[in-house]
Amino acid sequence: MAVLNSDTLQQVYGAATGEAVERLSALEARYHECFDTGAPAFFSAPGRTEIIGNHTDHNGGKILAASITMDTICAAAPSGNRMVTIVSEGYPEPTVINLDALDEVPHCAGTPSLVAGMLEAFRLRGYAVDGFNAVVSTQVISSAGVSSSASFEVLLCAVVNHLFNADTIDVAIYALVGQHAENVWWEKASGLMDQMACAVGGTIVLDFSDGVRYERVDFSYDQLGCDLVIVNTGKGHADLSEEYSSVPGEMRAVAAALGVERLCDTSEQALLEHFDEVRATVGCDRALMRALHYFEECARVDDAVAALASGDKDRVLALIEASGSSSWRWLQNAYVTGDAAEQSIPLALALTELYLKRAGGGACRLHGGGFAGVIMCAVPKEATAGYIELMSEHFGASNVYLTNIRAAGAVCLGS
Repeated sequence: MAVLNSDTLQQVYGAATGEAVERLSALEARYHECFDTGAPAFFSAPGRTEIIGNHTDHNGGKILAASITMDTICAAAPSGNRMVTIVSEGYPEPTVINLDALDEVPHCAGTPSLVAGMLEAFRLRGYAVDGFNAVVSTQVISSAGVSSSASFEVLLCAVVNHLFNADTIDVAIYALVGQHAENVWWEKASGLMDQMACAVGGTIVLDFSDGVRYERVDFSYDQLGCDLVIVNTGKGHADLSEEYSSVPGEMRAVAAALGVERLCDTSEQALLEHFDEVRATVGCDRALMRALHYFEECARVDDAVAALASGDKDRVLALIEASGSSSWRWLQNAYVTGDAAEQSIPLALALTELYLKRAGGGACRLHGGGFAGVIMCAVPKEATAGYIELMSEHFGASNVYLTNIRAAGAVCLGS
């Protein structure tokens, strides 16, 4: 095996380093089964958790987010030609891209479109890109709000950065590369939060009002005396593009009625002062509620950062709870209104709220894009086992995940 960086392994995996080395050894064996291009380098990129800041990034807002211990790993080496070949665990066919024929890759055709879009984005930004072979394996839940696609995207960014650009590309570029691929090649109106949280690592405050700005924050759920439990409520996101697109679209409609492009360019006070005029112009009450959610959610991020700095744990939990309540009631992304019979997220939240009430602490919220998928719970450590048992009973043990915040983002583990 290539020489793994022990300090990086410890930072990424901590007490689970031994298990991680076993995964990487199996990945290396698989790589050599598929390719004969020499010893590969190894890479890891995490999934992410959103703490506060639901659906604010696309309108220039703020988010408190973090990387999690679930990760996607990769063994990769230059191919010596202009071909990119990626073998992904669980997929029957490899993704094969000819760098000299990117225009022949169809849009909106799954992983090939995503990879081609990323390679194009690197080229457009002037970075070196050449052929490589890779084998990928992931623990990040697919279609479930912890950003399996973003984890994959920033993982490949780390590969291109290390193999062809001497590790000189800033991680903020990773997010822009992934966004380009999703916006242009998948025609998906995604923001930048998922990619930034996966790329940077640890807990970060993101501000999208002027490009992509971030700063690290000292936070973990351990500090609150809680564990982070993520519950996949069962329905994926594959058929929800219209619902997701409606959120930024309606927020921007309110912004336009106030004479600006995005909500970050105006204020809650301006909306309240022109409320009836905006309501008549937009013609959609839900859009105004979503705009109000945006302003209050950005304020909650600032409040949470201040609470963390002062050590006010109860305030942080209260703000996480308030964020989730706002997503459910004001943003209205807890379920699809056209399919009101299916409300897996509200049902999981209701059960969780009852459990936390009896436990005497903690907080819960829907997680990620919403409409279907995942909730998260900051559950008091002494009550974690009981919560996992409860949610496993109703949603299946394989859909309940005890995870944590990890310190590192997308990294090369050794070469």
